[in-house]
Amino acid sequence: MSTASNSLVTQVNGRTATTDDLAPIAFAGFAHFTAMQVRGGRVRGLDLHLQRLRTASLALFGRATSDDQLRAHLRSALAAGPTDVSLTATVYSRAGEFTATETKRELDVLVRTGPAASGPKGPLALAAFEHERMLPAIKHVGEIAKTYYMREAAKQGFDDAAFVDRRGRLSEASIWNLAFWDGEAVVWPEAAMLTGTTLGIVRRQLQAMGIPQRVQEISLTNLPQLRGAVVMNSWTPAVPVSRIGSVKLPEAPAFLDTLRRAYEFEPLVEI
Repeated sequence: MSTASNSLVTQVNGRTATTDDLAPIAFAGFAHFTAMQVRGGRVRGLDLHLQRLRTASLALFGRATSDDQLRAHLRSALAAGPTDVSLTATVYSRAGEFTATETKRELDVLVRTGPAASGPKGPLALAAFEHERMLPAIKHVGEIAKTYYMREAAKQGFDDAAFVDRRGRLSEASIWNLAFWDGEAVVWPEAAMLTGTTLGIVRRQLQAMGIPQRVQEISLTNLPQLRGAVVMNSWTPAVPVSRIGSVKLPEAPAFLDTLRRAYEFEPLVEI
């Protein structure tokens, strides 16, 4: 079964996906993935995407698909459709989620492309919910909670949801990482979370640019001390945030410009 709309693609292991290919993942929730924006067949932070897939596969399955094989699957999907796309690569085992002992079967790689995206312009208002993701360091599937809280936030008149852990620390947003500005330095929240590839790109480029950055615990109580906030993910390095819960945040155009420049300094590389 192929996704033919607008020449977009769904492949498993480098070939058009069939219902037999997709059934194990459609009826199970034991898989992980990475999402990226591809432009002209190139992507920023490819090494971070490959590292994410490798690390998560080892954690979930005890083995990993080689980087060369992963890149081959990505190239196959791009060759079958547009070169400017949103691309998601999902790794799963056809043995199923209830297999207690892993087989030696190679892991399956589902690659799906969709329309290229750049994210909302913002500013966004985020509702704050107490929530901690299971295995937060892994970008895994089946996360009903993030969609539930996004919907709850919308019911309350917010644009999206931000999460607070049991210690009262802001960690991340529904599909975003959080970043803050104190007027001089970029401040990253200290809490268990998924480290996004865009976050990784921005951090290393900020370091190369000599822009100060630090990690600290951020709560709704000390949030008013900060002078700006954004969310970031594979769509964009900086969507401004105007409010988290009842705390209003000032506009910070210099902060947005700094993050966007850092992201753009990261070279696009061939897959």
